[in-house]
Amino acid sequence: MKLEKAIFACGCFWGAQHQFERAKGVIRSEVGYIGGDKENPTYQEVKAHTTGHAEATLVEFDAEETTYTDLCKLFFEIHDPAQIDGQGPDIGPQYRSEIFYLNEAQKQQAEAVIALLREKGYEVNTRLTPATVFWPAEDYHQHYYDKTGGEPYCHIRVRKF
Repeated sequence: MKLEKAIFACGCFWGAQHQFERAKGVIRSEVGYIGGDKENPTYQEVKAHTTGHAEATLVEFDAEETTYTDLCKLFFEIHDPAQIDGQGPDIGPQYRSEIFYLNEAQKQQAEAVIALLREKGYEVNTRLTPATVFWPAEDYHQHYYDKTGGEPYCHIRVRKF
């Protein structure tokens, strides 16, 4: 097993975690906050737009079973990368579309997927940012839909890569 990590922000982290957890090769995931300037932020602080953080999902995966590129493609299939500072009913900068890359290889792979989408005519306003500290969200946010039995509003869309 070759464990690697990836961090994606694409709207409400409940639905993103739900979708990533079901992807081939994903070992575990955790929701949290990244991209702002407040240490150890709370949900209420992030929601109040006082931290600069985005709701994000940290994905730990087996690179022998899946690739970072495949996870990037899934990322673009579970949200609308054209929408700025929001997703569906969730509006605000904490719901922005952003990939937080952990190394140069991830940056290059994400750039390649974005370029491919734009070649195909998709509008992509996703930010590509070096990862900073990932702050885990409160326990009640972790695996929310598994706990509640609900279904996320984000669903897999088929984009032709």
